[in-house]
Amino acid sequence: MPTRVAGNRRKSTRRWDMFARGRTTLDALERLIGGMGTGVLAMLSLMLLGATALMSLVGVGLLMAPAALRALRAVANRERSRLGDWGQGFISPEPVPDGLRAALADRTVRRELAWVVTHASFGVFLGILSTTLPVKAVQDVTFWAWWRLVPPEEASDAGLGLWTVDDGPSALAIALVAPVWIALTMIFSPLMAWLQAWPGRRLLALDADADLSVRVAHLTATRSAALDAHATELRRIERSLHDGTQNRLVAVNVLVGAARRAVARNPAAAEDILGQAQDAAEQALTELRGVVRSILPPVLAERSLADALDGLVATFPLPCTIEADIPVRCAMSVEATAYFVVAEALTNIAKHSGARRACVRVRRHDDRLQVEVIDDGKGGAGENSGSGIGGIRRRTEAHGGTFALDSPPGGPTTLRVGLPCGT
Repeated sequence: MPTRVAGNRRKSTRRWDMFARGRTTLDALERLIGGMGTGVLAMLSLMLLGATALMSLVGVGLLMAPAALRALRAVANRERSRLGDWGQGFISPEPVPDGLRAALADRTVRRELAWVVTHASFGVFLGILSTTLPVKAVQDVTFWAWWRLVPPEEASDAGLGLWTVDDGPSALAIALVAPVWIALTMIFSPLMAWLQAWPGRRLLALDADADLSVRVAHLTATRSAALDAHATELRRIERSLHDGTQNRLVAVNVLVGAARRAVARNPAAAEDILGQAQDAAEQALTELRGVVRSILPPVLAERSLADALDGLVATFPLPCTIEADIPVRCAMSVEATAYFVVAEALTNIAKHSGARRACVRVRRHDDRLQVEVIDDGKGGAGENSGSGIGGIRRRTEAHGGTFALDSPPGGPTTLRVGLPCGT
């Protein structure tokens, strides 16, 4: 019996290792594809800079240079945001200095120029290479279904050219090569993702002096945001108690007084009034419990963030899936922020989006907690639409986190929040 238990434990460990490896590979592919997207933007920015340099020979490019450098800064900031979502915190630099001479003298601009050349070439190459490996695996697995549609000379190149494909069994055998591509993808994708991000991590981070001054300004702003978020939360609690629980308790007091006066004259009426008072007291207790849960859900303190989110999704009026991968708990303040981000986002989806379904993804990557809420609604969400998104941003930035909202008209809407896990 002990041997069987040990064997089962080893099998479970191997399955978990394979799952973790697969998840790491998917994360790496997601990073590489995202990096390829910013690489394409970097190529466009590089082309604009090249055209500006050429046109400067005739004087016209000097007028285009400020716009080209601002476009470069926008692409670089997009890469900073992408890298920030995957673990490294970046603070956006100050706007590009006015004047071409001052802009070219700015060290941050020069580092961005070096990054855009590297990322537009090496980054795009790694992104294309990373997608080629899984595509080859899919191609080999399905080769038996369409091998007759390709010329014989191209069919002979399938399966790494190890054998000639001239009939159904030999075409079906090509699927045996697919595990090779899958293994190469699992081995090299994390390394390629690291290599693709390395120039950005080195070149887009601010210098020590500039970074210190920007961080001081950022901390000042986030401190103000934290105080505003705290004051807003206190007003919300006060409003909930005043408009709900307090009114219920006033009603209970009035009904109990009426029952006392009716006891001597009409005991039957007094009993009815006491029943109404009991109902009002129960409603007040329910509302009070709701306010207490909104301050800090007990299940969050007693169990885990994943359990708290399960309870939150269970009360959501639309179909909603949740994917939580949080092997190690974060600081309580961080988990509470993540919980309220999801709660506010789901409330917005139910009230404003017109969505049919939603998805919540929460995972811990290195020292950051990543939260993603997606819905298939009408889109067009913004901080000025009165949907509470500004409050989500302030609450996130108060913890030094990152906030990103992608909500094009017609949808879908994707809300991403990254929080430092703390200790």
